[in-house]
Amino acid sequence: MPVFAHASFVCAAGRVADLPPPGPPEIAFAGRSNVGKSSAINALVGRKALARTSKTPGRTQTINFYALGEAGRLVDLPGYGYARVPHSMRNEWRALVDGYLRAGRTLAGVVLVMDARHPLTPLDRQLVVWLGERRLLALLTKADKLSRRAQHALLADLRSRMAGSDVTLFSSVTRQGVEESRDLLGRWLEQAAEIKSPR
Repeated sequence: MPVFAHASFVCAAGRVADLPPPGPPEIAFAGRSNVGKSSAINALVGRKALARTSKTPGRTQTINFYALGEAGRLVDLPGYGYARVPHSMRNEWRALVDGYLRAGRTLAGVVLVMDARHPLTPLDRQLVVWLGERRLLALLTKADKLSRRAQHALLADLRSRMAGSDVTLFSSVTRQGVEESRDLLGRWLEQAAEIKSPR
């Protein structure tokens, strides 16, 4: 995992004005509150607590940036869809994420993190539509909670319903899908860097 071995925290942005200047290609992680985005990032970079995890949904209220050396950045977007968060705060988060997506950055792709037991909720489908033609990886976390048969059925169903997107079963506990996801995201960053700096 050479690309992911040198991950470090860059900054947390609570407003569009606080976003760091554009730099290397970025991969954004999006998903419902408490779905396991931070755990997925930690598993990918091989660190236990680079991205802070919480059992309290809606805790991440900023866009958190993590550098992968000079190769790229991982961007942890605020979770969405948690009812107990005040409506005004949800609107602020939506504006923040929209500002990030419209900021003209080199976005190599988006990882849509979903609980394998509850995939493609109405909010997830809204996000897929909102993202438009951006490259997408559906990361089905907590796959270890499903039987092998249920995993195969889920994978076939999601690949059919999300044609054109990559779909991967993932578990930060058993490490299922970690290497596969690293390889795919590493290729995304390489391809985005080549497009950004043509020879």
